[in-house]
Amino acid sequence: MPKNISVIDAPTTRTTPPRSLWLLGPALVAGVAYLDPGNVASNMTAGAQYGYLLVWVVIAGNVMAWLIQYLSAKLGVVTGQSLPEVLGSRLRNRWARRSYWLQAELVAMATDLAEIIGGAVALNLLFNVPLLLGGFITGAVSMILLTVQNRRGARPFEFVIIALMAIITIGFVAGVFVAPPDPAGVIGGLVPRFEGTGSVLLAASILGATIMPHAIYAHSALTRDRFGANPHQTPADATTEAARTETSRIRRLLTATRWDVTIAMIIAGSVNLGILLLAAANLAGVEGTDSLEGAHAALTAGLGPVVATFFAVGLLASGLASTSVGAYAGAEIMHGLLHVRIPLLARRLVTLIPALVILGLNVDPTLALVLSQVVLSFGIPFALIPLVALTAQKRTLGAWANRGFTTAAGIVASALLIALNAALLWLVLTGA
Repeated sequence: MPKNISVIDAPTTRTTPPRSLWLLGPALVAGVAYLDPGNVASNMTAGAQYGYLLVWVVIAGNVMAWLIQYLSAKLGVVTGQSLPEVLGSRLRNRWARRSYWLQAELVAMATDLAEIIGGAVALNLLFNVPLLLGGFITGAVSMILLTVQNRRGARPFEFVIIALMAIITIGFVAGVFVAPPDPAGVIGGLVPRFEGTGSVLLAASILGATIMPHAIYAHSALTRDRFGANPHQTPADATTEAARTETSRIRRLLTATRWDVTIAMIIAGSVNLGILLLAAANLAGVEGTDSLEGAHAALTAGLGPVVATFFAVGLLASGLASTSVGAYAGAEIMHGLLHVRIPLLARRLVTLIPALVILGLNVDPTLALVLSQVVLSFGIPFALIPLVALTAQKRTLGAWANRGFTTAAGIVASALLIALNAALLWLVLTGA
């Protein structure tokens, strides 16, 4: 595999790119990671405990997420490879590659843990299903969704995940229209500030649950699968006309990708903000809202069973969609770094085990969600730093390498996220 990958190395896979609307989709699938049960728990708790104080954190996290997801998508479009594949070819030392894979795999499993538990809790709230059985059901449904991806390809899988995203949006935002937030409070929440250590911890939790390593790995793979270039094409294969056609194709794909990421982040950001505003307007000061079960009970008491049911349905869709995308990311991590591809469904069974064991041991679901976010914090630097570095290199992206301003913004966002995740780890581990 050649070390240098540039736009002229790619073949002309389409002489006439499809309509721009048809190019949308990968970011919406990756964006499901921003609506997983960990996000729900963090935003609900922030609103219930601190009202509108952390509105600015949700918005800032969404802006940073836009840049990070776009860089990931661009890597897949231009190189025709996912981030794990690029790293797998660059990490020549076998043990370095395996070590990187191990941390990425642990992060993917921690993500899966939160999502399976979220689905199990939702089934328990809706149908009083025992948590362990709910975990099995969530895992089984996710396997069905992955079968769609295996047999029908990327596009049908995207349609299913986007449909689940629509359910998530309705489920979590419906309550905001029933009991609207205070406009003055929302505006006040746009001013960056904290109130004590607890608010810092929650801010770090919100950002930790927002920027997830597996979403970065998955997005580059999703764009590659949909319309990435072929990295195995040699420069000798490209004529001047072919190079011009490919340049035009990539330019159009990147324009569509920016729209795709923008739409996905607007949806994800609106839903996360809606969850926080729902809690701030209706659950402020209510006891027990630091858990998903407690938040559901408080919504039932304060806004009625209909809004609470919408919330539980949204949580269930969140668990099902996000765990499917997480399993997809985990398979890509293994393939890209270890050059081993095992059946996606078989891998799904293996990653279910930790979540089912925790549910079987009757570990507090909320505690498990918090601990999963701590594990995710460890993985943030390993995904962000290589992503920003690779997309800034001309030998990787050729003419499509980041401009100086983009690279600087990526470095600032990465440094801030790493610092806040480090703060989250310190606060959780020290009990501050």
